[in-house]
Amino acid sequence: MSTLNVLITGAAGGFGQLMARTLLANGHSVIATMRGVQSKNKGVAEQLSALGAEIVEMDVTSDSSVKTAVESALKKHGGIDVLINNAALGVIGLQEAFTIEDFKKLYDVNVFGLVRVTREILPHFRQKQTGLVMNISSLLGRITLPFYGPYNSTKWAVEALSENYRAELSSFGVDVCIVEPGGFPTTFMDHILRPSDTARTQQYGTMADAPEMSLNGFKQALADKPEQNPQLVADAVLTLINMSKGTRPFRTTVDKLGMSDAIIVYNQQLQKITESVFGHYGMGHLLKVA
Repeated sequence: MSTLNVLITGAAGGFGQLMARTLLANGHSVIATMRGVQSKNKGVAEQLSALGAEIVEMDVTSDSSVKTAVESALKKHGGIDVLINNAALGVIGLQEAFTIEDFKKLYDVNVFGLVRVTREILPHFRQKQTGLVMNISSLLGRITLPFYGPYNSTKWAVEALSENYRAELSSFGVDVCIVEPGGFPTTFMDHILRPSDTARTQQYGTMADAPEMSLNGFKQALADKPEQNPQLVADAVLTLINMSKGTRPFRTTVDKLGMSDAIIVYNQQLQKITESVFGHYGMGHLLKVA
């Protein structure tokens, strides 16, 4: 197995930190990007650095920060082989109570952040005629559940963007795949966004308490299901990275709470539909990596 240069966004916590540790332990070179390298995430940055990661300051909501970080990584490593778009923000609350500013904040991280970083790296991938873009989506990018509405919409957007990147980059030898985790006990839940319009929330009467009750119930479900271990996601990422170009499944689900089996069938059916439509319009070759 060759050593690959892997750039991970949002590497300070949750899945990102686990991915970085797992890839380093398996011989890969990791460029761990995060905000607050010298402040709030200094401790994590030092730990990952001690394990061999290169720590790079990156704010995915800033064009200049993304450009500087990617250019620095390319110059130092001579190239990037894998991009993992992991940085994301979650929510809990009634959808109507999230303001336009709330939505902008969420989309700037989960959608526009992904696009910023991907756009910065793709010219490099296309030039060398190889590369892997791995987007961390969610099972909530395939179905919706109440009280996660704005987050649902960002992950559905990630799925659509990935579908198009897949087709438009295949002839350049660039592979694209999606990892769809269920809910896991990580630091992700410590930073979820709640709606700013609390007055609108209170207009829902007794239902105003439903989102937090749902979240508490979910946390209890996780506590009762220790096999829902976030390391499973990092292991799935490692497996995909170690696969040969063109052999990776486009979608990989990771879940032990009972949602994954149904989503796998859903994904298989969509794949058949996609192949049929692409074939009808003479574009079937775009689903195969050159």
